[in-house]
Amino acid sequence: MMPDLDEYKWIVPDFIWELDEHIDFGSPGETVFRATDQGYDNDKQYKKGLLGELILLQQQIQQHEEEARRAAGQYNMGSSQQKRKVSDKEKVDQLQEELLRTQLKYQRMLERLEKENKELRKLVLQRDDKGIHQRKLKKSLIDMYSEVLDILSDYDASYNTQDHLPRVVVVGDQSAGKTSVLEMIAQARIFPRGSGEMMTRSPVKVTLSEGPHHVALFKDSSREFDLTKEEDLAALRNEIEIRMRNSVKEGCTVSTETISLSVKGPGLQRMVLVDLPGVISTVTSGMAPDTKETIFSISKAYMQNPNAIILCIQDGSVDAERSIVTDLVSQMDPQGKRTIFVLTKVDLAEKNVASPSRIQQIIEGKLFPMKALGYFAVVTGKGNSSESIESIKEYEEEFFQNSKLLKTCMLKAHQVTTKNLSLAVSDCFWKMVRESVEQQADAFKATRFNLETEWKNNYPRLRELDRNELFEKAKNEILDEVISLTQVTPKHWEEILQKTLWERVSTHVIENIYLPAAQTMNSGTFNTTVDIKLKQWTDKQLPNKAVEVAWETLQEEFSRFMTEQKGKEHDDIFDKLKQAVKEESIKRHKWNERAEDSLRVIQHNALEDRSISDKQQWDAAIHFMEETLQSRLKDTESVIEDMVGPDWKKRWLYWVGRTKEQNIRNETKNELEKLIKCNEEHAAYLANDEVTTVRKNLEARGVTVDPCLIKDTWHQIYRRYFLKTALNHCNLCRRGFYYYQRHFVDSELECNDIVLFWRIQRMLAITANTLRQQLTNTEVRRLEKNVKEVLEDFAEDNEKKVKLLTGKRVQLAEDLKKVREIQEKLEAFIEALHQEK
Repeated sequence: MMPDLDEYKWIVPDFIWELDEHIDFGSPGETVFRATDQGYDNDKQYKKGLLGELILLQQQIQQHEEEARRAAGQYNMGSSQQKRKVSDKEKVDQLQEELLRTQLKYQRMLERLEKENKELRKLVLQRDDKGIHQRKLKKSLIDMYSEVLDILSDYDASYNTQDHLPRVVVVGDQSAGKTSVLEMIAQARIFPRGSGEMMTRSPVKVTLSEGPHHVALFKDSSREFDLTKEEDLAALRNEIEIRMRNSVKEGCTVSTETISLSVKGPGLQRMVLVDLPGVISTVTSGMAPDTKETIFSISKAYMQNPNAIILCIQDGSVDAERSIVTDLVSQMDPQGKRTIFVLTKVDLAEKNVASPSRIQQIIEGKLFPMKALGYFAVVTGKGNSSESIESIKEYEEEFFQNSKLLKTCMLKAHQVTTKNLSLAVSDCFWKMVRESVEQQADAFKATRFNLETEWKNNYPRLRELDRNELFEKAKNEILDEVISLTQVTPKHWEEILQKTLWERVSTHVIENIYLPAAQTMNSGTFNTTVDIKLKQWTDKQLPNKAVEVAWETLQEEFSRFMTEQKGKEHDDIFDKLKQAVKEESIKRHKWNERAEDSLRVIQHNALEDRSISDKQQWDAAIHFMEETLQSRLKDTESVIEDMVGPDWKKRWLYWVGRTKEQNIRNETKNELEKLIKCNEEHAAYLANDEVTTVRKNLEARGVTVDPCLIKDTWHQIYRRYFLKTALNHCNLCRRGFYYYQRHFVDSELECNDIVLFWRIQRMLAITANTLRQQLTNTEVRRLEKNVKEVLEDFAEDNEKKVKLLTGKRVQLAEDLKKVREIQEKLEAFIEALHQEK
């Protein structure tokens, strides 16, 4: 069993018990730090754990002491009685030596444990999620502050006067060494580099904080880059470069979009720095024409913040008169109350400058008109991009130790090295934060009050839902409306499908099946023609048309539910989003490819059936045929009226007349009607001699007419005559069911056209039923799945949500949410700041 550690407090150091408060040493049968398997016995378990070895040594010492005392007692007793041998004394000496060796080993173990104590404390903090100890870590002050700046960056990308929170703004001429200084402060080569070309294309916000491991991560990513590994450093530099290039819009060279990065590591000074694109004097080839002005605009936007600390970087290896950035900084901070001047590449300056006193003048602030809080001189390497931070530090320290600038007191010790610079910038940063943060919190509190007042006055009955909350509400409404499709009754589906399908195919049935078959001489030829044409129609067109109708019907019903207003509860702010979801879902939906094949078999079987079982079906077929023919007759009458113009009643009532062409058409119509009256069994087409006769009769009356016009007019006149005749035939067939049952034997009445329309009607009903089953059992669910996928895609696309959920109400709610979040985080930061004091 695991021994009770309280028994050994006399020998285990105090820091072990402090560690015990954070580490669960386990229960009986469980090793310290879980270093061994539970299957071993206790002795083996303890030997694998460091603290277990310590306890075993403790037990051995006690055992050796007990044996030594027992042996010494036996030796004393034997001496007095002179019955023991000399070997007993040797045994005591041996035990005492072994006890000393064990104690020395124990002391070495303690020293080892003390050295590892610091690392164990780090493990307690770093490996909370890996089984050592579960407890929530408090965010550091700098992390809390950085979060506020990140939210502000999203809320107000232009950093206008609303945002006066401190940050260290790193500005300088291009290739002056800004990025190198920042890397020295961060103690890692984290930025992309190039020789002379512009590498910093957008602002990079770097939050520095102290931590047990040297790592970096982006605010919108969970990946940690280990800055002690070169492959991770290369990956981080590549990622920063990719983000910079992606942020630059087409036709531009630099971007205002901020990249946010956090760097943690041992000994880092806590602060927030923003590395800006280097200021340029000339736009070179490959750059956008407005690059220079854009960089100036970005730099001014950051520096005009009255609480921003300006870290002005000046290249010491070039003539000071060539600098642009010093004039810019002087304009933004003329008194130098928040500017820290940094002279880089001092090693090159010392070699190249003829008069070293010139460097002294720069550091003392006597050469430039600008003023600053402090002046620093640093060395950021030998110009080799592969140099490590450690080698640069060594080179910098070695240079200043041997530099004449320090030996001749031209520079003071506290003004050199990036380490001193980092300490000074951090102190200045936190001083500015403490002086200004409460004022900024009050400003956001006032902004929040104004926004809340505006909301209450404009939307008193509505909750303050931001864009994400509105999207979730709209999402639920859309899903409810999709579910409503499953509540549509089968009767409703079938009625719509049957009606729409007949509207789509009726022209083909009348023009390509019924009319050609009706021109035949007997019932056998009629039925043969009908069967052949129905088979061709079913094989090639009908299934596809039916699926098209079903898909369009599903779209119409879906659209109806999506666009149907819910009375007072209807919120038009969702209309654009619903329309976009509807269109995208329909676009993604594809009907089951096998539906046409199964439908073709069903339709073919339905059309082959000629067995009308009862008088009710017979009458229904007659009614269906009459409705169809009357609709066609009405259309034909309308076409003839347009051809011949208004009749005498309309001309008299509405004072309208006929055109010349309409007069010719009217005369042609009258002549053709005479032809039909003379031969009621006339065929559907005019013979050439009949056309000639009609033309000559019209010419005799002074009407000149083209043969094509005669044929065109004849088509409509004959069609009207045929439809009227067919309707009369329908009326005669009302009593024909008895003859149909006898197969029209011994009857002059033939009603094969009624049977045709019954077959068509039955096929429509069966097709509608089949399509309804496909809709309700498969397609509605697939459409619902598509809608869910579209909503999930839209939920991840912030740009899409901004585009589809717009308006003053949305923007006001968004502003309220951001300002509240900023205010709350600022207040939490201020409270933590006071506690740290």
